[in-house]
Order: sequence, then C-alpha cells, then structure tokens
Amino acid sequence: MRTGRPKQPLILSEEERERLESMAHRARSHPLLARRARVVLACAEGLDNQAAAKKLRCSKGMVGKWRARFLQDRLEGLYDEPRPGAPRKIGDDQVEKVVIQTLESTPRGQTHWSTRELARASGLSRMTISRIWRAFGLQSHRSETFKLSPDPLLIEKVRDIVGLYMNPPDHALVFCVDEKSQIQALDRTQPMLPMRPGQLERRTHDYKRHGTTCLFAALDLKTGRVIGELHRRHRSQEFRGFLGTIEGNVPADLDVHIVLDNYGTHKTALIRRW
Repeated sequence: MRTGRPKQPLILSEEERERLESMAHRARSHPLLARRARVVLACAEGLDNQAAAKKLRCSKGMVGKWRARFLQDRLEGLYDEPRPGAPRKIGDDQVEKVVIQTLESTPRGQTHWSTRELARASGLSRMTISRIWRAFGLQSHRSETFKLSPDPLLIEKVRDIVGLYMNPPDHALVFCVDEKSQIQALDRTQPMLPMRPGQLERRTHDYKRHGTTCLFAALDLKTGRVIGELHRRHRSQEFRGFLGTIEGNVPADLDVHIVLDNYGTHKTALIRRW
C-alpha cells in the first residue's frame, strides 16, 4: 500500500515548545498565529498531516504548509512575510520638506497647518500629508502648557518632597493636602427611583441648588487613609481648623509632615505660626 513520501520528523526544543504553547493558548495571540502554533504542536506529537488536520479541523494542505515552514525557518517561519506592495511614489526629500514645513512655518493668517492647507501648499494629497504626520507623530492642531519655576531652591525642594514619598521618616506621618473649592451642592427635586429587574435607576432631570461647599482632604501616603472636611468658605481660618483636625487624628508621639501647593491660603501668617 502506498503511503506517500516519509515525513521529516519534527522535534522541538524545550524553549520552542514553551514559545509555541504560549502562542497557542495566550488570549492576546493573533488567531492565525495561534492556529499555526497548534499545527506545529500536533505535528510534534508524531501525527501525520492527515491526522493533524482531522484533530484541528483544518485542511491537510494547511498542515503541510506550516510543517514545512517550521522545519525550514523554525519559529520565525510561522510569521507572515512582509508583502512587497506598490513602489513608493513620495521620495525622502519630499517627506523631509513636509516635516520641515510643518515644524518651522505656519500658513498665512492661521495658527497652524491643517492637512488640507499643507496639501494645497505642497502639491501632495491630503492623505499623504496625514500619513507623514502619523509616521512622525506630528499633531499640529494640539498644544500643551508648561511652566518653568523661577525658584532658585526648586531642586532642593523637589528632593525633599520626593524623599518623603520614597522613604517616609520613622515615627512620623506624611500627608498630601489639597482642597476642592466651589463644589455645587445639588439635590434632585423628587426622590430617586432605584433600579429594578429590567429597569434602570431613574432620577429627575431638574435639581435644586443648595449653594456651594469646599472640600479639604489629607491623604496619608503610607496607609492611603483620607481625612476630609467640608466648609462653607475657603479661607485660612477654615484651613487652620482642618490642620487641627489632622493633628487630632495623629498620635501625639508622631511628627507630621504636610505637602502643600503654593495657594495663597497656605501661606498666611496664621498658617505659618501653626
């Protein structure tokens, strides 16, 4: 009985088997790559192409293809080869010109380039400009803010605060303190209707205003515990009262280190004396 040409034995190293098992069963693997890995693992069990195809419910030709690819190139053979595609029509000099024009100039009467404006100025298509921008990470329509501190002791202060965060001192607590002011105290005009099977929670579209409130909060960096208070106003008197609350929540034998921003309420004589 004719059985065809004998197949070259497929033997895996321990590292290859671990890689293939990971590719075959990891949730984030690409489905095609996972299927190829399962084909190779089935062939490594000693199954011929027909038996492996039946086990994995795929074609016999597919098993033969990826068996041969693995035997020739090992793990690298399971990945798709890059497709040649059409030759480039845009040269490097044109790409460089678009990037320089984006970075070093602006259109007349406007603050930044758009893909349409730059396409009109450069003679290229809008999609070409868009692809070049994506390739170089250019987003001319976006901007961010920054501020360089003029404080001559900035480096020393940063080191002090980072040192408190990274290595809190013994027999002391470190609190990061801040405020959220002008919080609107709103209430719905009618009681809320709770969620039921097959029905969402419901609340009225209109509300009543009850003024505003200010939240003072202190985060214990070591434990994550938060000490908070609400006050009607946001002055140094209220902040001094909140500092007293923090002190009242700390055992008397422990020191207190507080990290604050430069808000004016934090720098009055009342707070400095405390």
